[in-house]
Amino acid sequence: MSPYVFTTLLLSLGLGTTLTFISSNWLLAWMGLEINTLAITPLLAQHHHPRAVEATTKYFLTQATAAAMILFASTTNAWVTGEWDINNLSNPLASTIFMMALAMKIGLAPMHFWLPEVLQGLDLMTGLILSTWQKLAPLALIVQTAQTMSPTLLTLLGALSTFAGGWGGLNQTQLRKILAYSSVTHMGWMIIVIQYAPQLTLIALGVYIVTTSATFLTMKTLKSTKINTLTTVWPKNPTLTSMAALTLLSLGGLPPLTGFIPKWLILQELTKQDMAITATIMALASLISLYFYLRLCYAMTLTIFPNMTNSPASWRTHTTQTSLPLALFIMATLGLLPMTPTILMLFT
Repeated sequence: MSPYVFTTLLLSLGLGTTLTFISSNWLLAWMGLEINTLAITPLLAQHHHPRAVEATTKYFLTQATAAAMILFASTTNAWVTGEWDINNLSNPLASTIFMMALAMKIGLAPMHFWLPEVLQGLDLMTGLILSTWQKLAPLALIVQTAQTMSPTLLTLLGALSTFAGGWGGLNQTQLRKILAYSSVTHMGWMIIVIQYAPQLTLIALGVYIVTTSATFLTMKTLKSTKINTLTTVWPKNPTLTSMAALTLLSLGGLPPLTGFIPKWLILQELTKQDMAITATIMALASLISLYFYLRLCYAMTLTIFPNMTNSPASWRTHTTQTSLPLALFIMATLGLLPMTPTILMLFT
């Protein structure tokens, strides 16, 4: 891809997200989401591989369906209320359709089935953009309209996503699919608390972006896309492999790592809202997803694959990839837990 075309697409991606952020009108927000979708579509298909083209087609059809639902919901709401203001979402039918459309856009259960299949067909860097940047605009709209949504619907979507992400990732051998189901789980944690404490959703989103970026960049540096290739990475880079295991544990939410911050605060907030049963269900659901993170750590640090593998020979070679972003994300993933009070002050 030409650098000029690549730069134009990235700028359009930023433009679409920014337009959705600053808009107070449904049509402008919808336009920002459409610019976002059209800008990332060529990036998804840039490798001209059949799997990449298939993933791009699935992504485009899913996003087009969600965009049509958003346009229908906003039109219905404008028909009833007489205005297109985002903050005036008073029609229950329109708010429900709107929430389901945004849930489809960010990959919430039960509309999450497209995400593992799409992410599996992409390379790791494009998958990183899809898992982080593409969540920002829909989540911004959910944050703005969460108070008009049905609390039962949001709680159901959050709990179902946490369980679906945990169960879906149990039997996977492809790392990109595991990270996709991890994304579904984290989106569930963000949605379930968004109606009570939106700042905790922003904290959870920030921590998720940091930990997921560290994981994707680590897998890219180690050139691993399957679990059986993780068993051969220890001779390549023992230090990075050790850090990768800790990064996965942070993604699972184990203390004293950074990933523990959002789960701790969200469970505390749910308990304050007299939702102790829901908090217990969420904590138990997180144990399911913790299993496949531990499975990856076990394969990476405690296993030597006994057979011949299809992975390249595990020589210690000097990489030409930039290591500064990886180092920054890993340090943030491992050591931000003591900064929790400061983070809370920044988001409140």
